[in-house]
Amino acid sequence: MTARDLHLGIDLGTSSVKAVIVNGAGLQVARSGRPHPVQTPAPGHAEADPDDWWQGVVAAVNEAVEAVDGTVVSIGVSGQMHGLVLVDDHAGALRPAMLWPDQRAVRQLDAWFELSAPRRARLGNPFVPGMTGPMLAWLSDHEPAVLDRATAALLPKDWVRSRLVTDLVAEMGTDASDASATLLWDLPADNWALDVAATVGIDPRLLPPVTESSVVVGTVAGRVAADLGLPADTPVVAGAADTAAALVGSGTTDVGSVQMTLGTGGQVATPLDAPRTHPERGVHTYRAAMPQRWYAMGATLNVGLCLEWVRRILGMTWPELYDTATVALMPDDPVFLPHLVGERTPHLDTDLRGAWVGLSRDHNRDVLARSALEGVAFSLHDALAALGGSVSDDVVSVAGGGARSDAWLGLLADVLDCPLAAVDIPDASGRGAALLGALGIGAVPTEDIGGRLRPTRSAARGPRPDRVVVHAARRARFATLVPAVRSAWASTA
Repeated sequence: MTARDLHLGIDLGTSSVKAVIVNGAGLQVARSGRPHPVQTPAPGHAEADPDDWWQGVVAAVNEAVEAVDGTVVSIGVSGQMHGLVLVDDHAGALRPAMLWPDQRAVRQLDAWFELSAPRRARLGNPFVPGMTGPMLAWLSDHEPAVLDRATAALLPKDWVRSRLVTDLVAEMGTDASDASATLLWDLPADNWALDVAATVGIDPRLLPPVTESSVVVGTVAGRVAADLGLPADTPVVAGAADTAAALVGSGTTDVGSVQMTLGTGGQVATPLDAPRTHPERGVHTYRAAMPQRWYAMGATLNVGLCLEWVRRILGMTWPELYDTATVALMPDDPVFLPHLVGERTPHLDTDLRGAWVGLSRDHNRDVLARSALEGVAFSLHDALAALGGSVSDDVVSVAGGGARSDAWLGLLADVLDCPLAAVDIPDASGRGAALLGALGIGAVPTEDIGGRLRPTRSAARGPRPDRVVVHAARRARFATLVPAVRSAWASTA
């Protein structure tokens, strides 16, 4: 290795792809991104055209590579969790990818609930329609001809990896962090739950081979290297799910430490040294990107996804929206329920609906925006609280695009009633993917991830006692309103 050796991370998010390049010291030296659309062809559907992803990958990687002086010697990939890309034996997508916000597989979950208690316990996770297994079951019921043509069911980042490495299905696979989030993974056995797949009507032949995240699975094909501006035969590692990669990118590897990621959705995750499951609280337990590690996660669907809707409805820029957080909410301001696409932790309810409750003529656009930020913060509070005894860290690290606003972090600290510190890198998943590549080729040792290569954090933003009191009272009202709105909506449906 030389001082000019660089490591590329490709992070396939729900609404954009990012290319992040780090050097041997773990410092980010280039970053580029490209948006891609999420398609909603019918209510409850969420899909994407994988070709849109690839066009973004090519553009983002080329731009990042052109900005650096050095040679990319490894590549890692991270991506949105739970999605599904059905491919033929040349890695061609047979239909649009199904994404994690998709809600159409609700009825297919019945097959999981009908499993015996021991089988359900082995899966170790709450049952959510937007996970890969239920979506495969939905396709089995509604598009069996497509499944008959399929050679493999890939997760989103694995489809990108297949385009990087080869067009042969024998080289396609996934990693344990993504596989464990499909509802088709046996956590104690640390392998596919093939009996569960067969019982719920999924052909086990579609489940790809699984490796650890930092294992080199191939090299960049020559035709692709030219398109990306990369050296041919650059090693590519298996990569990881975006939250697992973000834990690596932020150096959050100590058991009990906590990271909150603010993206399209929101995740609150803490590393574990053994799988300890609490699906009844809506807590997810997955394999980590590091070997023989797991993590517990509370997940909310409505962070950036919800705030983007609020911003658009109110006609605000992102800075204008975040700036409203600097003014304290009053006890009689409206309470916002952010559940635009249902919710996961702790509710596990696809039928939850959003609302502004308690409006009066005295309320203006800024008050609505400020209460929306607070409502999203309430949902993150619920996700953090669900982790319960797994958490021991005094300061929560915050990563993702939402961590860039100091005003938003201040409101979050007040609602969560704990200190927050932004990780000094906005693209934790992309950086984590790049570091997994460096691990895979032996450029850095494992112990450096949570040590020498751990990024700095901003000064902790502590809660303000007077605002904590106001938000606590309003959070109690929020907790009452969620079931009330659910019940009212159900009674009029």
